Amino acid sequence: MNVICSTLNAKFIHTNLAIRYLKAYAAPEFNIQIKEYTIKDPVMNIVSELYQAKPAVIGFSCYIWNIEETLKVVNMLKKVDPSIIIVLGGPEVTYDTMVWMEEHPDVDYIVIGEGELTFKQLLTEIETDNNYRNVHGIAYRDPDGHVIMTPQMNKLDLKELPSPYRFPEDIPTLGKRVTYIETSRGCPFSCQFCLSSIEVGVRYFDREKIKADIRYLMENGAKTIKFVDRTFNISRSYAMEMFRFLIDEHLPGTVFQFEITADIMRPEVIEFLNQEAPKGLFRFEIGVQSTNDFTNELVMRKQNFAKLTRTVTMVKEGGKIDQHLDLIAGLPEEDYSSFRKTFNDVFEMRPEELQLGFLKMLRGTGVRLRAADHQYVYMDHSPYEILSNNVLSFDDIVKIKQVEDVLEKYWNDHRMDYTVEYLVTNVFPSPFDFFQEFGSYWDERGWSRIGHQLEDLFRRLFSFLEQKSVENLDVIEGLMKYDYLKNHKYKPRKAWWETGFDKTKRTQLYKQIIENPDLLGQEFNELKLDEKELFKHTMLEELSFDLSKFLLTGEIKSHPACLLGYFDPLNNQTLIFPFTVKE
Repeated sequence: MNVICSTLNAKFIHTNLAIRYLKAYAAPEFNIQIKEYTIKDPVMNIVSELYQAKPAVIGFSCYIWNIEETLKVVNMLKKVDPSIIIVLGGPEVTYDTMVWMEEHPDVDYIVIGEGELTFKQLLTEIETDNNYRNVHGIAYRDPDGHVIMTPQMNKLDLKELPSPYRFPEDIPTLGKRVTYIETSRGCPFSCQFCLSSIEVGVRYFDREKIKADIRYLMENGAKTIKFVDRTFNISRSYAMEMFRFLIDEHLPGTVFQFEITADIMRPEVIEFLNQEAPKGLFRFEIGVQSTNDFTNELVMRKQNFAKLTRTVTMVKEGGKIDQHLDLIAGLPEEDYSSFRKTFNDVFEMRPEELQLGFLKMLRGTGVRLRAADHQYVYMDHSPYEILSNNVLSFDDIVKIKQVEDVLEKYWNDHRMDYTVEYLVTNVFPSPFDFFQEFGSYWDERGWSRIGHQLEDLFRRLFSFLEQKSVENLDVIEGLMKYDYLKNHKYKPRKAWWETGFDKTKRTQLYKQIIENPDLLGQEFNELKLDEKELFKHTMLEELSFDLSKFLLTGEIKSHPACLLGYFDPLNNQTLIFPFTVKE
């Protein structure tokens, strides 16, 4: 029997772990083909390829990000070949299963919950007796068209599951895509906006098998390995053992990502990581969601923000691990003012990345089941994002989305760290106010609907600051010049600002530098640049303050100054040399 397991990933770099577990568990009785696509692929292309494979059964792994496109594929497949048996599984169809079956007659079966054993049993019945009542955890139709749901089975013993990583066909793309590793299933917490709250308890895979899989993946070129455990550090001894293993056995260029619960991480664990972990080896994702205690209580979220702050601060001070912190706008009783405080509380820690998301009323979660308690209005279709509730209007949602847009471009992408830091510290009442005012300005001009070159981002921020008539605009412009040049790996053909020096002044300054390279310091002098290299690989720009002093102390000392950027063609990097020239 020709069986395909397929899914539509959000991006090409993503891989689907679920269908690989199904393939591994079904062997050797069934030889399943894996077919992965993305939600951006044309539906006709997906259907054509699947149809030409002549499958008897196709199973689709379904999530909020792909369900709409998956159903389009299913509908078209049934039109071109009604004999193909369609099986859906995954978190999106595990809840409200009866509704999915009744509203989508093209779907023949739904696998509910943990699918490895269930899917294999289903394939066996399809191939042999068609006695589907023997299969635990499925929905199907009887001969009269009535939907039948069978009871789910007990949870699997994860230590017995075969490895989903040993398929030769995956090896060529391991270095180009994210590889997902699962070392446990379940979550000890009960956050009512999360599907993980529904499953009771945490179960672990065999540690030595996991370590062997990681070795195999690294040896075959995997570079980005993301642990999908809901709380990787729930067991301190287990987390420490895995951290030690990864530090001792990692290969150069490999990065490991984890979702951690920051307020339960012990200081001694962080001290160990700060001492032993190579810089860039680990990346932490931390869900803060809200700092409003009442809101957290309503969603049954236990969080000690003081301890969370301690962890994030210690990790940041260690300088080894980048941190990605998450917020959710729209949680119960968190109004616009409260969310502003949440944002500022978290931004105060200056995480490398701050993800601002919006509450999604996932099927099966407590917030969806009790949506009427807080007058939630939300999308009928995936991703079921909220539109308003009793304390947050749609106007408020729109405003927060404006914050999200510029936050991603101007903080998370780290294009102008010094500029943004100066603005949120010295110019605007709070970080949230900067991103909100700028985001509204951005949206009013229609920039959220068009693409952007790097130069555009600088010009647009500067036009916003000009329009606001902020103080010390000359200083801010100087910081923007510095941010722009230091992040370039090559000499820009044309800067985004109007050049300050005329040709005569520029020639005079270059002449002084050639005659006295010590003017720019020892590091510059050691470059031994000749006149040709100086003109070809450097940019000379005007400043109104002492940049060196600012970078050392944060103090602004106003006086005419200069900045020289050297774009090193050999090492593909940029060196910045602030200096002052006496008239």
